[in-house]
Amino acid sequence: MSTRASIAGHPIHPMLVTLPIGLWIFSMVCDFGFVLTGDSRWAVTAYFTLGGGIIGALLAAVPGLIDLLGLHDPRAQRIGIYHMVLNLAIVAAQAVNFWLRTGDDIVGVLPRALSIIAVLALVASGWLGGHLVHVFGVTQPQDAAHPAAARERLHPRT
Repeated sequence: MSTRASIAGHPIHPMLVTLPIGLWIFSMVCDFGFVLTGDSRWAVTAYFTLGGGIIGALLAAVPGLIDLLGLHDPRAQRIGIYHMVLNLAIVAAQAVNFWLRTGDDIVGVLPRALSIIAVLALVASGWLGGHLVHVFGVTQPQDAAHPAAARERLHPRT
C-alpha cells in the first residue's frame, strides 16, 4: 500500500511527525530541568517547544489523514483510525497543557503530568504507526518486494 502524500516517492507524514515528537519530548525534559533547578528559563523553553509541537502535529496530521483515506485493508484502516484518534487526543491534551502554562503560575503540577502522559501516549501511537508501516506495508511502494523495480519507477532511465 503506497502513500498518497509523498515527495519523490517518500512519505510526508513520517517526515513531519519527527518535529512534534522531538519538541514534546524536549518540552518534558525542560519541565524536569525547571523542577530540578527552579530556573524559569527551563519553563519558558518548555512552553515554546510545547507550542511548536502542537503546530508541527497539526501540520503532520494533514498528510496522515490523506494516507488514512487511501487505505483499503479494513484491518489497516482500523489501526489507522486508532492511531489518528490517539494522536488527536494527544494534541488536545497538549493544547490544554499549553493553555495551562499561559498564566502566571509556572510551578503547577498538572502541566508537567500532562507532558508525561502525552509522551507515554506518543509511544503507543508510534507503535500503531510502526505497525501500519512494518506489518501492513503502508507508505511502501507497491513493488517494495522488488527494490530494483521500485528504483526504476522512481528514477526511470532516460
